[in-house]
Amino acid sequence: MTGSQAYVFRRCCLSLLAAAITQGLALACLFPLLSAFIHAEAAREVAMWLVIMTILSLLTLVLRWYGQGFEYRGQLAAATHELRMRLGEQLRSMPLTTLQSARAGDINALLLGSVDENLNYMLAIVNQLLLAIVTPVVIALVMLLVEWRLGVSLLLIFPAIALLYRWRRPAFARTMQALAEANQQTSADIVEYVQGLAVLRTSCQQAERTSALRQRFQHLQQIQTSAHRGGAKPGAVVASVVELGLQGVLIFGISGVVVGAWDIAIVATMMVIVVRFSEPLATFVSYTAVLALIDTALHRIDELLAIEPLPVHQPFEVPTTYAITFEQVSFRYADEAEAVLDRVDIALPEKGMTALVGPSGSGKTTITRLLMRHMDPQHGRVCIGGVDIRCIPTRELNRLISVVFQDVYLFDDSVLANIRMARPDASDAEVEQAADAAQCLAFIQRLPQGWQTRLGDIGGRLSGGERQRISIARALLKDAPIVILDEPTAALDTESELAVQRAIDRLVQDKTVIVIAHRLSTIVGAHRILVVENGAISQQGTHNELLGVEGRYRALWKAQQSISLK
Repeated sequence: MTGSQAYVFRRCCLSLLAAAITQGLALACLFPLLSAFIHAEAAREVAMWLVIMTILSLLTLVLRWYGQGFEYRGQLAAATHELRMRLGEQLRSMPLTTLQSARAGDINALLLGSVDENLNYMLAIVNQLLLAIVTPVVIALVMLLVEWRLGVSLLLIFPAIALLYRWRRPAFARTMQALAEANQQTSADIVEYVQGLAVLRTSCQQAERTSALRQRFQHLQQIQTSAHRGGAKPGAVVASVVELGLQGVLIFGISGVVVGAWDIAIVATMMVIVVRFSEPLATFVSYTAVLALIDTALHRIDELLAIEPLPVHQPFEVPTTYAITFEQVSFRYADEAEAVLDRVDIALPEKGMTALVGPSGSGKTTITRLLMRHMDPQHGRVCIGGVDIRCIPTRELNRLISVVFQDVYLFDDSVLANIRMARPDASDAEVEQAADAAQCLAFIQRLPQGWQTRLGDIGGRLSGGERQRISIARALLKDAPIVILDEPTAALDTESELAVQRAIDRLVQDKTVIVIAHRLSTIVGAHRILVVENGAISQQGTHNELLGVEGRYRALWKAQQSISLK
């Protein structure tokens, strides 16, 4: 929580603290009030203490009303929104390799569950803790002035509660950590199961995955049961300690009255106060579970916020030409022992098409990710127009590159909005022009609401070829000088492939183009073909040049030609 919301939250906590103090003082007024009443002193004195007690009680109500206003005045919702926006901004700026390593359900659990656990319970717990601690302490301190021995006996209860709290906190913390992890994993499994349901049905794996999900639910139930059991026993112990302690104080006070050492009004007041505060004191340690839950949620949020975005080096530069070079680039993923790329040198000409071919896992996709700066190489540098991309501001680098992925992601929004997100300030006419160039108009006109038709989750209302053409329309509208094509026609039927290929031909005119290709027939006309093997460039040249020499490219070409002939 930052900014104005943090300031308001602190003021609300201070208001609740003041309310707890005034409530303690109001109850402490029972000492002189009951003393004056029992001893039949002047009505004026009884009335005076009654008025003081009433004023303090009203002040307590006002302070508590203001303190709890953080919720009903909308500040809690605003603070929750603010924290989610901070987390969203962090997701936007963090290295994409780090983000891609997380499961969608994990992130969903963090943005929804952890934020709610952090803020929704916090103010309520603050209020309950103040009532359970501050108010009784104030009364005990006042008792020191009235009868110090009873005051000391009351204060001795608090160290016992503190020791019990310290005893239970580590166990509660471990249990809440396990519970949070189980909730997060279960959420991730549910999202994964729902998203993959179509694949599971066609592959006859639905029963197996359902069984695995059921086991996850059972594991979550076991942890929840353990958490409840772990809280019940110490809660009963603390309640017993508090009750015995308060009863001991009462017995001590009554014995003082019997021997004539103390005024009966003091003990009568003590009886009222003991009844009032036995329950809050007894339930104090049970708040440990909620505190542990909040602490776990805060820890998970802090872990995400602590991830540093990729730094932009000074001085900032923006290239004016768009040739691409990789200079002695080496890269290794954190969870892999061997480098994916090892001292790679590449020069991609401006306004030319360069194709990357090679076996799966050879490093083709890593090359494009490094160019888009999803991560930085451990050695060497990547340049656009002679400018190290680490010196290009992130927004400018994103503006320079358009990507057409093999697996297109469309949002559950209108056709118009899905294309326009490439350039939000584009007019309707410009969007329509891009869609026309991408061979989209015919199928858009067939949709129920035309341009306003919502495409469903991940664009589920469209075919694979139609989704690809929407993606190409985005890239055309963006009009970036560099285009990356990740095998956009690999999974399409012949008719869709022809339509997509015509759209690509429009897209790549006068652009610096990088194509990741598995079907070599699609990159015969490339200006340069790079064969990537074992983290290095093993061959490079045109199609005819590479066919003329023995090597991986010619072997791949012959293999694909023999398959197509069959």
